[in-house]
Amino acid sequence: MVDVLILGASGYGGGELLRWLSSHPAVKTLRGTARSHAGKPFHAQHPNLRGLVEGAFEAAPDWAALAQSEAPVVFSALPHGELGKLWPEVEAAGQTHGLLERLTVIDLSADFRLDPAWVYGLVDWQPERMKGAKRIANPGCFATALQLALLPLAQWKPAFVAVTAATGSSGSGAAPSDTTHHPTRANDFRAYKMLGHQHEAEVLRTLATAGWEAPLSFVPQSAPMVRGIFAVVQFPLPAGIEMGALRAHYESFYKDRFFVRIVDGSPRVAATTGSAFADIGVAARNGHGAVMVALDNLGKGMAAQAVQNLNLALGLPEWMGLKAAGGWPA
Repeated sequence: MVDVLILGASGYGGGELLRWLSSHPAVKTLRGTARSHAGKPFHAQHPNLRGLVEGAFEAAPDWAALAQSEAPVVFSALPHGELGKLWPEVEAAGQTHGLLERLTVIDLSADFRLDPAWVYGLVDWQPERMKGAKRIANPGCFATALQLALLPLAQWKPAFVAVTAATGSSGSGAAPSDTTHHPTRANDFRAYKMLGHQHEAEVLRTLATAGWEAPLSFVPQSAPMVRGIFAVVQFPLPAGIEMGALRAHYESFYKDRFFVRIVDGSPRVAATTGSAFADIGVAARNGHGAVMVALDNLGKGMAAQAVQNLNLALGLPEWMGLKAAGGWPA
C-alpha cells in the first residue's frame, strides 16, 4: 500500500491524478497541495470529484507525515520549471525526515525529461526500465503521441518524416490565455511553434537511443476541443511494404502493450477521452505510409501514464487502477 502526495493538485493534471488515484487499489492515503487553495476541498477546483474524493488542499507538503509511510510517493503536477527550482528543498526535506531513499517521485512537467539521472517514463517503450525507478520524468503529451507513432519506424529509418499534431486547449493548463480562452479558440484552427516545439527534444533523444537520427519535421496545431491529441506521421515506405505489412508491424511492436490499441481506419480522439488508452491507425499507398495516433492529452499523455509509471516502478500490474473506458461520445 502506498501513500501519495500530489504537489500542485489544483490544476488539470492534479485533478486527473486525484481522479485516477482515488480508486487505485494500492493507494492507502491521498493528499494534495495548492497554496492558493489551501483549506478548500478538492471538489472546489475539481467539481467532478464531489462526493467521490475526500480531502482538502494543503498549503505545503507534510513531509513528516509522508515519512511514516512504508511506500511514500510524490507526484508533481506543478507548472514547468517549479519542481526544478524546489528540488533542493525536496531533497533536504527527504534527508531531514529519513525518506529520501524510499521516496518515489514522478514529475509531470518538463523539468527532468532530459536529465540522465531521471528515468524517462514513456511506459510503452522498454517498460522494464521502469522497474524499481525512484525518479521518473513523465513524457509530454505531444511527445507521447509522436513516439508511439515513430518508434516502430526506427528499424526502417525513413529518409524524411513529416508530423502534424493537433491538441486540445487543456494542454495549456488551467490559467486562460489569448490562445486558450474559449471565445478565441472554439471556432478556430491554427498552427503554432512550427518546426520548433519543445517536445521535439525528448522525441529525438528517444529515437536516437533506438538507433535513428530521425529527420523530423513537426508542426503542432491548436484544435477547437478541450481534451485530446491527434497526430499524423507521414513517411516513405520501404520497398515491398504495403498496408497489410505495415499494420502487422505495428501490431507486433505493441502486442504486449495493453494501453496501445491498433484500430481499423482512423483512430478517434473521443474514443480515448478520459482513458489511459492510445489508439493507432495506419495507412499505406503508392510507397507512402501514414500513422495516426489519438489519445487524451490529460490521460495517456499525462496523468494516466504517470499512474502506469507508478505501477511499473512498484512492480504492480500496469493496468491497476486504470482499466476504464473513455466516454462515448466524449
